[in-house]
Amino acid sequence: MADQDPSTWLPRYAGHWCTYLTNWVADKTRYHLTIDPNEQTALAERLTACPDEPITVTLTR
Repeated sequence: MADQDPSTWLPRYAGHWCTYLTNWVADKTRYHLTIDPNEQTALAERLTACPDEPITVTLTR
């Protein structure tokens, strides 16, 4: 669902949630994109289930 963010959509299989969420944060950071309040709340709540999942960001130039 390309038009939805983590506040309204997650992958069907829960085993992919942490990867999806950390990639979402990395992409938002990489491209200097904003995160709206609903998205921020959803990310903060759902990422608590991913304490050992690294977030790797490659910044754009």
